[in-house]
Parts: sequence; C-alpha cells; structure tokens
Amino acid sequence: MTARIIDGKALAQQVRERIAGEVAQLRDERGVTPGLAAVLVGEDPASQVYVGMKHRASEAAGLRSQQRVLAADTGQSELEELVAQLNEDDEVDGILVQLPLPDHLDPGPVQELIAPAKDVDALNPYTAGRLAVGDPTFLSCTPYGVLEILAHAGVELAGSHVVIVGRSNLVGRPLSVMMTLKGRDATVTVAHSRTRDLAGVCRTADVVVAAAGRIGLITADMVRPGATVIDVGTNRDDDGKLVGDVDFAGVVEVAGAITPVPGGVGPMTVAMLLQNTLEAARARRGLPRR
Repeated sequence: MTARIIDGKALAQQVRERIAGEVAQLRDERGVTPGLAAVLVGEDPASQVYVGMKHRASEAAGLRSQQRVLAADTGQSELEELVAQLNEDDEVDGILVQLPLPDHLDPGPVQELIAPAKDVDALNPYTAGRLAVGDPTFLSCTPYGVLEILAHAGVELAGSHVVIVGRSNLVGRPLSVMMTLKGRDATVTVAHSRTRDLAGVCRTADVVVAAAGRIGLITADMVRPGATVIDVGTNRDDDGKLVGDVDFAGVVEVAGAITPVPGGVGPMTVAMLLQNTLEAARARRGLPRR
C-alpha cells in the first residue's frame, strides 16, 4: 500500500486564486484593498525567507503589503511603538510580527499589543481565548491550513480519533481546540515528549498530526495502516534540506494519505494568512465574513 500524496502547494494556489477574486470584488464594489503589515526584526535567514514569501503572496492576491524591517538591536519599546502605530493605521487590516524575535526581545507583550481586530496571526491572548470558548475571531494560520487540507482530502473528522504530536501555542494547542468544535467533532489526544508509549498512542489514531519539531519522529511502526498523516514539521537536516517530523519514505508505505515536506502544510499557512487578512478587512468595515 502506498499513501495518496496530498498536494498542499496545489491546494494553496487554488485558495490564493479564490482570495484574489474576492479581493478584486471588494476593491471594485467597496473601494477597499485589504492591507497586511509584516514586521521583521533582525536578519534571521529563515525569517527573511518566510516574510518574503508572505509579501509576494500578498501582492499576487491583490493585497496591499507592507514590510517593516528593524535592526537586530532594536529595543522592546521601539518594536512596541511600531506595533502601536500599525494598530492606528487605517490602511493596515492585519499585523504579523515574524517569530522568532532576537533573544533580547520578549514576544509576549508584543503579541498582546496587536489589536485583536488586526491579529491575523492569531497570537494575541484575546484571540486564543475566543477560540478556547468556541467563538473564534481568527484561526491560527498553520492549524487553519491543516483543517483546509483535511477537508480538501475528504477526511471525515466527526467521530475520528486525532493524535496531535506537539503542544505548542502555534500549532498543537489551537489545532486541538479547532478539531473539537461543533461541526468538526473529532476526539483529540495531544501527545508530547512526556507521553508514555507514544508509538502505541499514535497507532490508535485515524489522523496523526506531527508538529513536534523533531526530524523523523513519526515512523512507519507508529502509524495504523490507512491512517492520514499530516506533517507540520519544518526542520533542516545536516545537508540543509527542509524535512518534516515524519519519516516520509517509511510512512508513505503504510498511511492512507500523507502530506509531504516541503509542499504540504507550509504553502497553506501562507494562504490562510491571506484569508485572515481578507476577513479582517471585511470585519473592520462591518461587512459579512466568509
């Protein structure tokens, strides 16, 4: 048995094309062009790549895209002042502060400062709290992308057992809540480095989501035959190659469906950031959301 490869890159292109059409309609009918501001502090190569990808995708979809690049030695107060300015800028509908920040900066106060109406990266505690009580404003971009991938692949979540390996605030925690909301109705186990018999836990899953940040953590013997495997990992191996948390070569022979790295979840994360920005632009003007 060889798993079906879920092409996240192709799906992301479809989503971006739909967003571009909706942005054009919003501009033509309402004179509104959604705006996304991305803040990058320092010269981290990976962050530069990610911000550049988001900038190009935004412009291709017809969004107004700003890049604010600050020096690596920027102080906390200077960064927070910029965020406060973007909060007040009416041409900015979404604000993204690229993580990780340099070690001397505390991301917590920065994320709390982002106006909830512009929190398209869904990292403000208010946004997380709304999700926790089942009334979300914005969905975290990577988990949102995972849900879109599963829906596109025809994976039925209702009644399914999902094991999420990883409990970060970026992926594991918000995704676990999203999957249990009414309408999705999955039964979710959040596993992590302290989970006893991780392999045995994973083998009980209809869907395994690998989001621990460890190369090759999920191996073929940890996957029930026919299960769906979503690899959220973005790691660099010794040769500098981008690889996931799943031993793809082994698991592809066992799973029913699997996302590759690269070309799986990553492109969908960017697409859902654009979706959130479009929704922010609509909501800030009292227009119906998607």
